[in-house]
Amino acid sequence: MDRFDSMTLFVRIVESGSFTRAANALDIPRATATLAIQQLETRLGVRLLERTTRQVRPTPEGEAFHERCVHLLAELEDAESILQPVADNPRGVLRVELHGTHASRIVLPRLDAFHARYPALELIITTGDRRVDLVGEGIDCALRSGEPEDSSLVARRLATLEQVICASPAYLERMGIPCTPDSLRDHHGVHFVSGFKAPDRTLDLIVDGETQAFTTGGWLTVNDAESYVAAARAGFGLIQLPRFSLAPHLASGELVEILPGWAKPTLPLYAVYPQRRQLSPRVRVFLDWIAGIYWEAFGTPENPSP
Repeated sequence: MDRFDSMTLFVRIVESGSFTRAANALDIPRATATLAIQQLETRLGVRLLERTTRQVRPTPEGEAFHERCVHLLAELEDAESILQPVADNPRGVLRVELHGTHASRIVLPRLDAFHARYPALELIITTGDRRVDLVGEGIDCALRSGEPEDSSLVARRLATLEQVICASPAYLERMGIPCTPDSLRDHHGVHFVSGFKAPDRTLDLIVDGETQAFTTGGWLTVNDAESYVAAARAGFGLIQLPRFSLAPHLASGELVEILPGWAKPTLPLYAVYPQRRQLSPRVRVFLDWIAGIYWEAFGTPENPSP
């Protein structure tokens, strides 16, 4: 492993706090990562990392070296982008995390155009509803709904999504149709839980110009969007999601929109990526492309981020 590869590995270990996660992100064996850092420390004559059974963290010397490595690697990538035509034809592996519905309905049907334009890029697309650790898991960028919570990530707004509240005809026949926001409290909702947070038991509407959350009853909690929709279709309760993700079920009559005359808060969608002094060409072209397809699908987002 040459010096720049060793520095890249070292930066990944510091940022992820794990030899294993860093090795997986770089597609190398953990033993190779361990040996490379040992050789790096021997060459420099200092201990860079403190290792315990639970975590890996840099020594004071390691912190100083990490800061320099980040700058050097950014300068190297910047130099390569000048000397090579990477901006027009970036190459390498691009790892992207998407919500399943966005992958299947928006991104994957249009992905052939991206591949035709950038044939040297290899994409690894993972999907799910959990909030991944971009740095720790080696993800270049991800799509996330809602306002960004992690200040260590750069966020670019892609779209503003209209939401609907709906239920199955069988549920509405059994429980009645809610006619006012307050009547939602007498209904069952399908609750959603993400990670270690408490289940979300509310449905949101705009009343008198302000967003209000209405707590529902119910007996079922799920942790993925597919089960969330399936539970509503089975008649277990009310759900709230972006309209585009429910469009086929609304069109077929499997789900029925309720309170259509009441405004619902919109849901912003962002592309997020780790902060870097120099954004890599492969991430930049993907961000520009995906911003374009979301503009085509949903129009210009309100207050878009650069």
